[in-house]
Amino acid sequence: MSETGPVLSPELNTDGEAALRCAQEALHQEAAAVIACAESLGQSFVTAVDWILNGEGRVVCCGVGKSGHIARKSAATLASTGTPSFFLHAAEAVHGDLGMVTDRDIALLYTHSGETDEIVRLYPNLKNIGARTILITGRAKSSAARLSDLVLNTGVVNEACPNNLAPTTSTTVMLALSDALAISVMEQRGFNKEDFARFHPSGSLGKRLLLRVSDVMRQGEDLPTISKDSLALEAMKTIGKAGAGAACVVDEGMRLEGFITEGDIRRHLLNDGSLNAKVESFMTVGASVVESNLLAMEALEIFQNHPKKIGEAPVVKDGKVVGLLMLKDLLRSGIV
Repeated sequence: MSETGPVLSPELNTDGEAALRCAQEALHQEAAAVIACAESLGQSFVTAVDWILNGEGRVVCCGVGKSGHIARKSAATLASTGTPSFFLHAAEAVHGDLGMVTDRDIALLYTHSGETDEIVRLYPNLKNIGARTILITGRAKSSAARLSDLVLNTGVVNEACPNNLAPTTSTTVMLALSDALAISVMEQRGFNKEDFARFHPSGSLGKRLLLRVSDVMRQGEDLPTISKDSLALEAMKTIGKAGAGAACVVDEGMRLEGFITEGDIRRHLLNDGSLNAKVESFMTVGASVVESNLLAMEALEIFQNHPKKIGEAPVVKDGKVVGLLMLKDLLRSGIV
């Protein structure tokens, strides 16, 4: 570093047309390679699906370097679509991590060249353990291929890299083939949206399929309730204390008799109403209610499609008020 600051390399002028041409060629080449792989699928792929579908153990996705990144992603995709799976780093495997592998597992190994030392040297150990091996590679006659129980050939010969060195097309096709394998197993397993939601409870899809009104509604001390003999002032205090926008008017058995919102109170006062008036005189009778076991997403649709564009609704179960559902709480729940 010089006394005046870091030495910067000369600024390069980007040739826009050349950059776009290079990008398009790379994308076209990788897309063509994916299509070629799809058209070449045969019995080996079917066998791989059958092994994974009917396996009693887990799928152990193993690789190193760029192929290792694909293996890690493949393990995540398999796991999230119903196939127990985990990633095993090829270099760490021979330093104790092989202890995670059992004779019921299937090892899904990744190496484009089929000659990666860390992968090749795993085969005797995997064989001793008793795990079956499936190789995803671009070299069907490589050392790893000869040692594997089953080979899935990507068919990639050239990389998109102009030097044919950086893993580009090979890893793209590996990733696409891995996704195809996971999706095929998922379909054969009958893995549906509800199953997917169980493994993604924090995702928006999971919440849409699993989250119910009872999970979102305000209840207990946060549920504002009053009697029909309560005064307008008391209703205001109850709503304010709960931090809600409305209160449920209930009898001694918690059966709904009416519903009152901040807007109802405001309109009552603007019409020269008294704070000492009983809420029975201006509460809403026959307010829209939602059931506690309703999906939160379905409740949101009720709010959105209601002719009055309501922001709150009483929640009932077996005819009794059990909660208060607020639009803002639904929106905060993550279902949208």
